[in-house]
Amino acid sequence: MHRVRRKLRLAGRMPAPIEDYAIIGDCHTAALIDREGAIDWLCLPRFDSASMLGALLGTEEHGQWVLRPVGEAEMLGRRYEPDALVLVTRWRTATGEIEVIDAMPHGDRRADVVRRVRGVSGEVAVEQVLRIRFDYASAMPWVRQMGTDEHPALVAIAGPDAVVVRGPRFRAIDHAHRAETLVRAGETVDTVLTWFPAHRPAPGPLDVDAQLDRTRAWWREWALTCAAPGAYDEHVRLSLLVLRALTHEDTGGIVAAPTTSLPEDLGGSRNWDYRYVWLRDAALTLEALMLHGHQTGAAEWRAWLLRAIAGDPQDLQIMYGLSGERRLAEYELDSLPGYRGSAPVRVGNGAFTQFQGDIFGEVLIALDRARDLGVEEDESSWSLQKALLAHAEKQLDRRDNGIWEIRGEHRTFTHSRAMLWAAFDRGVHAVREHGLDGDADHWAALRDGLRAEILANGVSEGGWFVQHYDTDEVDASLLQLAHIGFVPHDDPRMLATVTRIEETLLRGGLPLRYRTESGVDGLPGDEHPFLACAFWLVENFAYGGRLDDAVALMDRLVGLTNEVGLLAEEYDVENDRHMGNTPQALSHLALVRAADAIATARKRVSPAVPSRAS
Repeated sequence: MHRVRRKLRLAGRMPAPIEDYAIIGDCHTAALIDREGAIDWLCLPRFDSASMLGALLGTEEHGQWVLRPVGEAEMLGRRYEPDALVLVTRWRTATGEIEVIDAMPHGDRRADVVRRVRGVSGEVAVEQVLRIRFDYASAMPWVRQMGTDEHPALVAIAGPDAVVVRGPRFRAIDHAHRAETLVRAGETVDTVLTWFPAHRPAPGPLDVDAQLDRTRAWWREWALTCAAPGAYDEHVRLSLLVLRALTHEDTGGIVAAPTTSLPEDLGGSRNWDYRYVWLRDAALTLEALMLHGHQTGAAEWRAWLLRAIAGDPQDLQIMYGLSGERRLAEYELDSLPGYRGSAPVRVGNGAFTQFQGDIFGEVLIALDRARDLGVEEDESSWSLQKALLAHAEKQLDRRDNGIWEIRGEHRTFTHSRAMLWAAFDRGVHAVREHGLDGDADHWAALRDGLRAEILANGVSEGGWFVQHYDTDEVDASLLQLAHIGFVPHDDPRMLATVTRIEETLLRGGLPLRYRTESGVDGLPGDEHPFLACAFWLVENFAYGGRLDDAVALMDRLVGLTNEVGLLAEEYDVENDRHMGNTPQALSHLALVRAADAIATARKRVSPAVPSRAS
C-alpha cells in the first residue's frame, strides 16, 4: 500500500482524481470517500437511489460530507482493517494525531454511515461540513435541530427522503452545517448519519460500538471462506471483498459499479450509469466468487435470475435493476454538471434494450460451473436454462450489439457467436455429465454448427480471430475464447490473436477494447485501456506459455490499484490516472482470474478450463 502525505486543497474544489476514492458499503449501497476526508458520493438506501451527496459529479454544492482536522494537516495514509470494508485514515497536525474510522454497519437493517474519530496523541481540532442535497442535488432539504444539548441531532427532509445526523452539534452556515470538536488522545467521537423515509419517525440512536464490532465480525467471517489462489493473495482478497460489497444482500443482484457517469474520457460524453445488474458481469462475478469458496451465493443469484427473467424468454434483457426491474430508461440530469465538467450525467442505461448474444453463454457457463462445484439444480432452475437455450436457438440468425454495447450498426461479432457456442456446449454437458433432461444431440448439432461457422468466417487470412465477420480488426473480447474452452490457449489461432492484439490495440502497454477510430461503436470521442481486458491478456499469457510476460503485466496492473487496492474501469496511461466508474466489478473479477491463471501456470498444471472443441 502507498504512504500518502499531502496538504488539503481549498474549498470550492473539483472532485478528487478517481483513484483517490475508497469505498465503504453495507451490501445495499456504498459511499465513496476521497483522501481528504470528503464523502463525495452516497445514494441511500440502495445503489440505484438518487444521490444525496453528489460532489463527485460536480462540486461540494452538490452534496458532500467532509470530516478532517481544522486547518493544515497531513493525511499519513489510509487502509482497510484486515478482511473488512472498514476504512481507517490517519491524520497528523502540529498538535497531535487522530484516526478516522469510516464504515457502513452491516446487518442492522438500517441505512447508516458511521464516522468515528479516535484521538491517537496530543489533541486535534476536527471539523465537519455537511451539505445534504437530495435527488441528485435537485432538492435542498428542510433542516431542523432536534435532540438535547447533551445528545444533539440534525434532521434534514426533502420529499420522500430524510436523514438524521447524531453526534457533535452542527450549526448552519449558508446552505451547509458545520461542527467542530476537540479530540484528545484516548477519546472517541462518533457521528452517525441515518437515512429513513420522510413519512416515518426518525430511527433511534445507533449503538456504534456494537454495530462496528458486528460489522467487522461479519466481513471477517465471510472472508474466512475465501480460498486464496496462491498468487497476489492480498489483491485477490480485497477484490473478493469488493465483489461482495457490490452484491445487494436482499435481492442477490450484483451491480457493475456503485457510480454513474464517471467518464471514460475526461471531458467526453462516454458517461454511463453502472448501478444495475448486467447478466454478463453478474455471471462472471458469480464464477469468481464460487471458485474462491462461495458456492452458496450461486443459489441466491440463480433465484435472482429466475425472478428477473420470469415469463416469456423472448423478453430477456441484457441487464436489470437490483430487484429485477426491467425499465431502465436512460435520461440526462441538469442538476449535476458532471465529473470535472464531463457531461452529460446519465441515470438509467439505454443498453437495456439491446440484444447481445453473448449473455446466453455467460449465464450458462456460470450455472454450469455451479453444477460442477456441487450446487444442486432444482426443477425451476434447470427449466430456466432450457428455456434460455430454446430462446438462444431462435436468435441464431440475429446480429447483435456485442459485449461492448455498440451503439452503431449491428454486426456478427465473433465473441457473441462463440458465447452462443458455449451456451449449447454447457447444455450438452448438463445432460451428458450431470444427468439432467434435455435434447443433448440437438444442442450438440447447434454447437458444432456454430463452431464450423466461426472457424469459416471469424478467422482472418492472417490466422487470428476477428472482431466481427466483416473486418480483419481484432477486439479484446476475443481473449475470452480460450477461457470458455472454444480453443486451447496454445491454439495457433489464439496465439495469433494475442499477438495481433499486442500489435494493434496496446496503448502504453495496456489493451484497448477495440479501435474506436474504426467507427464500429457509433460514438464520438475516445476511451482508454480497459483494465479487465489487460487482466484477460495476463490470463492468456499465463496459459499460453508466456508466464514471465504474464507476471510482468500483472505486476504492473496491481501497481495501478490505489492505496487501498481499488480499480476503476479504465486507465489513462498518458496521464497516469483511473477513468470510468469505480470500483468496477469487472476489473476486480478479472484480477482474481488473472491471479488464478498465474498460480495455476506456476504449478505447471493444465489450463483450468480445458477445450471442449470437437
